[in-house]
Amino acid sequence: MLVSPSSSHHRQMQVLYPEHLMSSTFDPNGEDDMDTDAGSVASGPSYCFAPSVVTSATSHDWEMRSASPAPSVYSMTSSLRAASYRHEFGRGINNYSEVYRLPADDEEFERLDRQHLMFMEVMGKYPACLPEVLADDTPGVTKTCVDLGCGSGSWILDVARDFPYCSAVAVDLVPMQDVNMPPNCRSEVDDINLGLQHFYGAFNVAHARLVSSGIRDYKGLIDEMVQTLRSRGLIQLVEFDFRVYDADKLPIMPSRLEEETPWLARWMNVVNIAVEQRGGEPDAANHLHRWVSEHPLLEEPVYREFWFQTGPWKKGDDPSTARDNRIGAMMRDDILAFLKSGRPLLLSNDLDISVVDELESNAERELLEASASTYIRVQNVYARRKAY
Repeated sequence: MLVSPSSSHHRQMQVLYPEHLMSSTFDPNGEDDMDTDAGSVASGPSYCFAPSVVTSATSHDWEMRSASPAPSVYSMTSSLRAASYRHEFGRGINNYSEVYRLPADDEEFERLDRQHLMFMEVMGKYPACLPEVLADDTPGVTKTCVDLGCGSGSWILDVARDFPYCSAVAVDLVPMQDVNMPPNCRSEVDDINLGLQHFYGAFNVAHARLVSSGIRDYKGLIDEMVQTLRSRGLIQLVEFDFRVYDADKLPIMPSRLEEETPWLARWMNVVNIAVEQRGGEPDAANHLHRWVSEHPLLEEPVYREFWFQTGPWKKGDDPSTARDNRIGAMMRDDILAFLKSGRPLLLSNDLDISVVDELESNAERELLEASASTYIRVQNVYARRKAY
């Protein structure tokens, strides 16, 4: 997840410190006129996507963006929180970006918290070099870390607690809502599509995970992240490509015959199209390694890929299979929740509700029955900024 004003190239950045959070009564999961699918979907059938709806708020060129003003501190008032959200198709959606259309409500944050635990078990908590990068080893210098598109904040909150002497910054389109935010962590509401000039040279670690659906220019984002790094700083990226892979770990593309295509793959291919039409880069994951390896200011790139079963479909009871199936069950539960999260994206792109319902219900049944031997591929790249 990635605030941009609706009609200006200038950004207003909201900086929220722990004592300001959770002080309002606004409920991002509350009811309003757009709270249900029926209340949100225009009448009449539609079987194709609407044209791209990228607005001028996030479509101007990198060099056209004005430098960010100095951060201002706001209390998290009811009106400020209300300005961050709107309700569509029964879910709370950020009120600033027309590119990122996944929910930003409690249901989604709970999904992301569970997903974080799964990723930690499979991928490890941090890159091997992160403790060295954030070590409190330079007198008078506070080490710093930023999480761009932080979502529920699981990753950056871990950093703030594990490295209490560092300064941790969580950036997203909506304020982070953890009532137990550590004192060394702050939440900033901002649209990273508008550039990171106000952060140049500020961080020892820059992290982004699963943000590609809300990023217009991912290669440009990498360059911006690199510019925020101090000498020998660490950039860490984790993405997936909005595809489902078969048992041979080949992508199941829309060109396959429909009768041979698992329902989850059909649903994911539709999501892939919707993300692209909104202005995101669903296939950014497949370019991360090259973009990072070829960046002139980065060195020591490390590439890793992880194959997650979409359910506990493997046969056998040996320890390795049992672990794979246990992780597969966790990924299945994550995808089941993601099916619900995808509704605002699909329905707001004018896909007919009957089509969305059919795809979702059949994919859900397929997952619960573990009837398709399929994978999700997650790719991770990290590297160090060259000394300067």
